[in-house]
Amino acid sequence: MQFIDLKTQQDRIREKLELNIKKVLDHGKYIMGPEIKELESTLAKYCGVKHAIGCASGTDALLIPLMAYEIGPGDAVFTTPFTFIATAEVIQLLGATPVFVDINPETFNIDPEKLETVIEDTIKEGKLNPKGILPVDLFGQPADYNRINEIAKKNDLFVIEDAAQSFGASYNGKKACSLSDVASTSFFPAKPLGAYGDGGMIFTDDDDLYEKILSIRVHGSGSDKYNNIRVGLNGRLDTIQAAVLLAKFEIFDEEIKLRQMVAKRYNEELNESVKVPVVESHNISAWAQYAMLHPDRDKVVEKLKADGIPVAIYYPIPLHLQEAFKHLGLKKGDFPVSEKCSDEIFSIPFHPYLTKDDQDKIIASIKSAT
Repeated sequence: MQFIDLKTQQDRIREKLELNIKKVLDHGKYIMGPEIKELESTLAKYCGVKHAIGCASGTDALLIPLMAYEIGPGDAVFTTPFTFIATAEVIQLLGATPVFVDINPETFNIDPEKLETVIEDTIKEGKLNPKGILPVDLFGQPADYNRINEIAKKNDLFVIEDAAQSFGASYNGKKACSLSDVASTSFFPAKPLGAYGDGGMIFTDDDDLYEKILSIRVHGSGSDKYNNIRVGLNGRLDTIQAAVLLAKFEIFDEEIKLRQMVAKRYNEELNESVKVPVVESHNISAWAQYAMLHPDRDKVVEKLKADGIPVAIYYPIPLHLQEAFKHLGLKKGDFPVSEKCSDEIFSIPFHPYLTKDDQDKIIASIKSAT
């Protein structure tokens, strides 16, 4: 049994994949070939934004907007401790300080009420200059952007939507990647829309920000690559990855619907055995993972593994307890909701092609362990 089944998906679109890749091989424009613009235009339209900029990874998709906002030492960017390290890592890479805010126990996303309090406390303390908010749409569900954007406007902060896991999701009828000043997503192979290597994309309606992001993506270039008007990165998306993504995108809406069906069945069958994920009524999740909670997680995980079922834990150590952020002086107990989730959370196989027989096996294993 596969945790994520990319082979079945590839079998469906193999002919289109090969055709798209052959086009790249034929025209030979491996860097910034025509497929890049085609993908950017296609995904911008899908998300309902003016601009989409392909880049080398989901991490670059977070780092580049922060660079465009000129984030640096002495600045504070507010984010969640319950996510993958990349979200806070990019803040620290620029010399700024990630200021963590605990999560909502139901959605696993940053808690807007706590966010407002932490921002107020940071302003009163006066040691850091609050600049922005970096929420994460964890496991595919958008954070509460109406509230977050309202708090940001009140405090003159930018908002970067970390949509690495939520491409294809919706919030109040609007697509993920269109919910804040700028958004970032990842095309890591295991994501809802994944490439066959690293890749990412940045989305914005802001024309000035768009121009800065374009420049930063290619070594801070101005009128040409040897006219450098700022320090930037080699942050380009490969043409072959764009060709792969264009083929995958043709079946993407169908796959999102299939994800809803698998999640619905899991929810119905497992809600008396574990704490199943909660998706807010105004949200449609992209279901990047199916993550649930159980106070005796190790017992359940042991049973699943004994039955030959792969398990993953996202995330076993919250960021404030990671060695990389030790200098922040944070300790166990500072973010109790995130810590409790880290102790109880686990994820089971989940993808659009998960058969009913495999679902039955997973469900039966969990029920027998709880």
